[in-house]
Amino acid sequence: MEKIVIYTDGGSRGNPGPAAVGVYIETLGKKIGQCIGIRTNNDAEYEALILGLQKVKHFIGKEKAKKIEVECLLDSELVVKQLNHEYRLKEQRIQQYFLEIWNLMFDFGKVTFTHIPREKNKVADAMVNEALDNQCKQNTLI
Repeated sequence: MEKIVIYTDGGSRGNPGPAAVGVYIETLGKKIGQCIGIRTNNDAEYEALILGLQKVKHFIGKEKAKKIEVECLLDSELVVKQLNHEYRLKEQRIQQYFLEIWNLMFDFGKVTFTHIPREKNKVADAMVNEALDNQCKQNTLI
């Protein structure tokens, strides 16, 4: 089975605060960073993964997606353990993210989630920070 490797990261400045996601689809050489509004760090991590899976399907097509394995590499141990059923999903909004990812998994032959150290996730992290620095504009009242 062909494998596509994606690195995802999410972050917010403040928790919650202005947030962004970063996706690096290593196998396809695609990098994506975008603002997602006001979110918590965990929300941003989940939304990055959702975007990554959606983009893989978009780039390779629905039919090919069914025949490939997607290896998802994240530096959020919490999210990986929740997705791998090692930690419970206590908050309703996190349950919603989980369900969205679960439904996306049916579009692929296989999907795995692996925790990696932060220093191994530099490209996706850079996409988050670039989006936060250059795209996310905060409205402030003086």
